[in-house]
Formats: sequence, C-alpha cells, structure tokens
Amino acid sequence: MVKRKKGRSKPVVPTKPHKFTKRVGLLDVVFQKEKKFLYFVAFSLIMAGVVYPYSSIAMWVGFAFAGYSAIANDSIQTIGTFIGSNEDKKWYWQWLFMGLIFVFTVTYSWVIFDGDVSYQRLATPGLDKTPTSFVYLQIASPVILLLLTRFRIPVSTTFMLLSVFTATSGTILSMINKSMAGYIVAFLSALVIYLVLTKVIKRFIKGEAHAAWVVAQWGISGFLWYIWLAQDLANIAVYLPRQLNLYEFLAFTLFIFLGLGFLFYKKGDRIQNIINEKSEVRDVRSATIIDLVYALILFYFKELNNVPMSTTWVFIGLLAGRELGMRVRAQDANDKFTKTFRLIGQDILSVTLGLIISVILAVAINPVIQEEIKNFLFK
Repeated sequence: MVKRKKGRSKPVVPTKPHKFTKRVGLLDVVFQKEKKFLYFVAFSLIMAGVVYPYSSIAMWVGFAFAGYSAIANDSIQTIGTFIGSNEDKKWYWQWLFMGLIFVFTVTYSWVIFDGDVSYQRLATPGLDKTPTSFVYLQIASPVILLLLTRFRIPVSTTFMLLSVFTATSGTILSMINKSMAGYIVAFLSALVIYLVLTKVIKRFIKGEAHAAWVVAQWGISGFLWYIWLAQDLANIAVYLPRQLNLYEFLAFTLFIFLGLGFLFYKKGDRIQNIINEKSEVRDVRSATIIDLVYALILFYFKELNNVPMSTTWVFIGLLAGRELGMRVRAQDANDKFTKTFRLIGQDILSVTLGLIISVILAVAINPVIQEEIKNFLFK
C-alpha cells in the first residue's frame, strides 16, 4: 500500500469556461465599452416615441437623427478616402473645405429649385409630398442606422431613410434597380481600370507624392462631395417640407455644417476602418484615382434621372472592383485572393442587410405597400 505524503494535494485542473459564459462575458465587455453610446441610443429611441405624434416637432427631431447618422454612415464614401489620405493635415482645414462646399451646394439647390434642397430627388412620385404625420419607426429608423454605423456596417442610407416614406412599392423597386446598376457599373469600371492600369498606377505612387497630387486630390474630392450631396441630401431632407423657408433653410444648413465639423474632429469615427483596410487608400495618388472614378459614375447617374439611388452601393462596387483588379494584375497568392473575396463578401453582406432591414421597415410602416403585397400574393 502506497502512502500519500502529507502536505501534497492533487493539482487543480482549470476547467474550460462554458460557451454561454464566454458569450455573456463578451457582451459585458461590449456594453462597458459602448455604455455611453448605448445609453444615447436608448434615449433617442425613447425620444422618438415621445415626439412622433407631434408632427411639427417630430420632423425636426427626425431630421436631426437623419442628418448625423447619414453623414456619419456615408463618410466612408466621399469623406473617407479624403480623411485617410490627409492624416497629416489639420482636421479643421479639411472641415472648412468640405463644409463650405456643402454650404454652396445646398444654397444653389435652394435658390434654383424654389426652396428644395434635394436637387429635386424628392420630386420622385411617392416622395413628393411633405409628411403631415409620422409613425414611430419613421423617426426611429435613423437611430437604427446610427447603431449599425457604430458597429461598422455600411448600410445604404437611401434605403434606410427614404423607403420608410415611399407611398408605393414601385418607388422602392426603382431605387433598387438604379442602385444595382450603379454597383455593376462601378465594379466593372474599377476592375477594367485597375486591370489595365495597375502597373502605370504603381509607378505613380512610388516615393513621395508631388505637391500637385495634393491639389488635384482636394479638387477632385471637392467635386465628388458636391455630386454626392446632390444625390444624398434627399435622405436627410425627406423629413422636412419640400420647400424650406429662409429660417428652415438656415437651421438645416447650420446643423449639418456643425455635424461635419464633429465628424472631421473624430477623423471619420469607427466606420473609417472600412476604408483604411483597403489597399493603399492612405496614399493621396491612389485616393485621387478612386475619387475621380467615383465622381464620374455618380455624375452619370445624377444626370440619368431624378430617382434616388444608393451611393453606398456604388462605392462598395468601386472598391470591390479595384481590389480584385489589383490582385489579378499582381498575380498574388491564393490566400490574398481569399482575403480579397472575403472583404468583398463582407461589404456585399452589409449593404444587403441594410436593404433587408429597410424593406422590412417600409412594409411595417406603410399600409399602401402592405396592400400592394397582399394583392400580389392573393390575386
């Protein structure tokens, strides 16, 4: 019989934490990290519930939510590459440059189109009437958009904000068709350009950038910002009267101008990482090429018709075609192709998720669309 020595105990074997415990721990970490933001979201959702019956107040609360959430979400498009390639510049110079372009753009539309700040995007049938009453989800939808933005999901503000106001399903289908066409055109354009010109572009972006590139990038980024505003101001103005008087116009302009300042101060906030993870976007020359192609595509669709479209879909298509073209031309290893396709898939999943959420909201809110779906299914 073997005697066990006194004072010695069996070693304690650590047990693996249960999966549920892991998940709870992760959620707790996320909550602690985002506590202030989540409190703000909760407060905003409660406020939406309080004000939505009072249309004159609700329109401005909805506009305030939509203004910040739309600009913050879409910073990955026009402002994203600009911020990423100008990290050495003071944020307030970037803000003043883009902010003054915004003031000029919105003022031009307000004067030329008799008080309309949306470049007549809201003249589209189904969106042409000023809202006279609101439901809860119409005020809450930009808060949902803000929540998705916080977790780096680049959903389409066009679908999230306009679809809850459309009077017919035909308007939503027109927006989807135009947005899908924009994605395909952007993807193919970027793919062809980077397949053909990758080696030439690589030569351009070697070494230190010439000062002329900085001037060119600021000019092209400013033009892109103007074109983007002409497309997407409708997403913010949809809550307000279709013709703004002077005081309404000043409130509209000042709020977004100051919101832009906060966004530049925060350097694009978290969704900026979607830009930074793409190849070479911090180089001013590469960013200039991206912005130029994007601006030309948006200009074409702006002139095509007044139907609103998702500029997010166009931008995601542009980055996807560019990444794939660079990988094919460089003949990278399979693991890099896998990473590229994963990035493309993640972006497509994000915008598709936003589309699904926006359509669900539109159906839940709008009795006209509910009736159209019922007639279609049971005719």
